[in-house]
Amino acid sequence: MDEARLLADDPAMRLPALVVADHQVAGRGRRGAGWWQAAGALAASIVIDGDGAGPPRPIWALACGVALAEAIRALEPGIEALVRWPNDVEVAGRKLAGILVETAAHGRAVIGIGMNTSGSATMAPAAVASRVVTLPDLVGRTLGRTAVLGEFLPRLRPLLEAIRHDPIGLQPRYRPLCALEGRIVTLHAAAERHTGLCRGIAGDGALVIDTPSGRRTFASGSLTDPGDVWPGGEV
Repeated sequence: MDEARLLADDPAMRLPALVVADHQVAGRGRRGAGWWQAAGALAASIVIDGDGAGPPRPIWALACGVALAEAIRALEPGIEALVRWPNDVEVAGRKLAGILVETAAHGRAVIGIGMNTSGSATMAPAAVASRVVTLPDLVGRTLGRTAVLGEFLPRLRPLLEAIRHDPIGLQPRYRPLCALEGRIVTLHAAAERHTGLCRGIAGDGALVIDTPSGRRTFASGSLTDPGDVWPGGEV
């Protein structure tokens, strides 16, 4: 993402632009979380023109998650990839891919994608080994990064363009891929905890939860307890 930011700093750079790394040693996630993945796994950043709406909105990462989950299912129909709000793709409750969207210069945005296309969860640090999964864990073989990008990118660009004009249009594609709808979740937001039944997402990508005090929507927050956030390093 740092390399992608350098591209975003150049106003003459034609977009979209793509940066792919062979190995990521300082991956990062939301809210200071670290990101582990094996060497050779997909680590890519995409520079796009932003929509002038200020900081990244939840719906951007959700659209990326939908495009990526659809790509995985197209390449490996036996894998039930699901989107976990706000920015993960998981299989059976374990993270297969993560997405990080950040603003950049000139109204642009950088979308970071990390997907475990190689390696095994047994190679991960003990602190996260039980939370992640890789494609070789699931299907016994690696999946080429070019193949993933070839399915993912053609889905992503038109989907991002569509939600700029009609954000609510994401919902029909998101709903069958939602990992949380109908489940009890706990959201950590602004030093508060909100527990209730997940009802999916609102038209703007906010998480909808039926809490004891009524239905509420949350534009930001984390479903991971702050005490369980892995900061990176071999722990």
